[in-house]
Amino acid sequence: MSVSVLTNVRRLTAATAVAAAVVGAAALPAAAAGHHSGRSHGVVYISTVRYDSTGRGARNNTELNQQWVAVSNHSRKAVNLNGWTLSDAAGHTFTFHHYSLGARATVRVHTGVGRDTRSDLYQDRRSQVWDKSDTAKLRNDRGRLVDQVSWNQHRATGHHPRQGGGRH
Repeated sequence: MSVSVLTNVRRLTAATAVAAAVVGAAALPAAAAGHHSGRSHGVVYISTVRYDSTGRGARNNTELNQQWVAVSNHSRKAVNLNGWTLSDAAGHTFTFHHYSLGARATVRVHTGVGRDTRSDLYQDRRSQVWDKSDTAKLRNDRGRLVDQVSWNQHRATGHHPRQGGGRH
């Protein structure tokens, strides 16, 4: 009886390993196609980017605030983002100050000037940050890269959802 159980356990383990390899191989092209860093989604990650797809540049505060990066917390607990940074390829950097991202919540970091809320933060800039070809990098308070998303002029829209993200 125990030999039969052991054989069934081995078969189940082998089938599970094969299924995991197939799922993992199928997921690779989706991550590469999305221009992601290749890192797995952690607890906090860049879920959506809305950038200037025209290349004309934002001309007023309303247009600047239509450009944003959404940062999401996938966990069941709030995460203190104090000291975390969000930056672009040119080195424009936004630092989170005294901000805690709630459990299963998302915050949009807008480029322009505005009044901060739980779901919307503002960089208070007077010129655009996110270009039609750029990279958004999220770093923790120790400077370690947590997540990054890149896009280029070949994308048809100015709205870039992450694989598995998209909650706005």
